[in-house]
This record gives sequence, C-alpha cells and structure tokens, in this order.
Amino acid sequence: MRPALSSPIVVQLPAQRSDWEIDAGIEDLALIAEAADRLGFDHMTCSEHTAVPVQGAEMRGSTYWDPVATLSYLAARTTRIRLATSVLVLPYHHPLEIAKRYGTVDRISAGRVVLGVGVGSLEEEFELLGAPWDGRGDRTDDAIAALRASFGVREPSYAGTHYNFSGMIVEPAGIQERVPIWVGGRTMRSLRRAVRHGDGWMPFGLSRDYLKNMLSQVDAPPEFEVVLPTGALDPLGEPDRVRRRMDGLADAGATLAGCAFSARSAQHYCDQMAALVDLLNR
Repeated sequence: MRPALSSPIVVQLPAQRSDWEIDAGIEDLALIAEAADRLGFDHMTCSEHTAVPVQGAEMRGSTYWDPVATLSYLAARTTRIRLATSVLVLPYHHPLEIAKRYGTVDRISAGRVVLGVGVGSLEEEFELLGAPWDGRGDRTDDAIAALRASFGVREPSYAGTHYNFSGMIVEPAGIQERVPIWVGGRTMRSLRRAVRHGDGWMPFGLSRDYLKNMLSQVDAPPEFEVVLPTGALDPLGEPDRVRRRMDGLADAGATLAGCAFSARSAQHYCDQMAALVDLLNR
C-alpha cells in the first residue's frame, strides 16, 4: 500500500479542516505539494463543485478549488507526483470537454493526470447546471466509455447510449495512452462500475469489514487500485496509532492510502508527511 495525499486547503469540510487552512493560499498548497513530491507520495487530489447550496454548506463545506486551475499550477511546481481529480462529476460534462481540459493538464504535467470520477450526489447543483438528475448512473457509464475512446486521441469517435461524436479534432490531446480512471462512491454499483469500466475505486465512509466484504464479491484485475481515506493522521504525536490505522487499511484491501494530517500550519503538515514516510519505511 502506497501513501497518497488527500490535499488540504482545496477542499475544506467543516468537521475535518484545520484552522490554518481557512486563510491558507496557493503558496501554502505548493509547499505541501513540493514536499509530497519529494517524499514519494503517489498522487494528490482536487475535487469539483461549481456551487454548493447555502443550506448544505455547514456539513458539506463551501470551499472547493477548481481542479483544472489548481492541478495545472501544481503541475508546474512538481515533477513526479500524480494529479488526481477526486472526483469529477461526469454528468456535468461532455466527455470531449474533459478530454480537452484534462488532456491539456496531462500535457502540462508530462502525463501525470488521474481522472477520479463519480455520478454526483447534489441534486441542487445538477439543477443549477442544467444536467439531468435521473439516469445519471447510466450516463456516467457511457461517459467513461466515451472518455476511454477519446482521451489522448486527436480525432476521437464514439457511438454510445448517451454520447455520439466523430469528425472533430481535440488538440492538444492528453499524452497518456490509457489515462487512469478511478470511480468514486460507496455502493456495490460504484464498485462494479469501477471494475467494469475503470482502473480503480475510491470509496468513503465505509467500515473495514464492509469494504472487505464488498471487494470479495468482485473479480478485480491485477492492477486495480483501491484508494481508501485515512482520516486525520498524527504520525509525530501518535505513531503507533497511525501504524495500526495504516495496517488496517491494507488489511481492508487498500492499494493506496489517501492521507490527511492533523497540523497547525503548512510547514507542520509537511513535517507530518515526512514522519509518516519515515514510519512506513521502518
């Protein structure tokens, strides 16, 4: 199981964010990204919401940095770490829009993009953007297939249940021959979607035993990634507890741990990341 970074600052859930993140800026994020890059973290994340209803912000949070702008900037500040969306809501977009925007980020980053995708869960945002709420799962399945046919392809063509295109040029195109697509969600349908159409699964809010049971019901390919969140870690203050949590995630089937850290500042966050890597290498 490899460590990855569930990026602070760019998504701020009220129950999870640290006080220092509220006023943190791009240089704080870049400091953390550069440290994660040096330390060998597999990837870092940025999520997507265009707008969050006021009445839902207390639980869901209201801070969501735009992933294209954010990951493009971080691509210029790093050299190795992968840049993952966690997640894009596929029914909000035409597949060629994603192929163009994230294909450009793939060019900028020399092939480091990972597309974390999902069906979406915020009906008010669907209505705001004029995206159909009903049937979004089937639309997502077809969008993933369309992305497979179009990402990195200058003249893509596809004929599916919801998307149909040909005779169009997308330039620049991504440089990866097969961009990794990880499916977010917490249901068996999301897991089956990930196994059938994607390269990995990014669940959340599920117990270890429940995860193990779900994963036992599918025949995932050998390179299939399971990205499990760690919750806030304190390897400097509680190394034994952190070791137990990491071992528990590996036992549940994780191939990647999406790490977040308890911290007082951006520099302290970097120190916590370094302490985790040291702990894992012992």
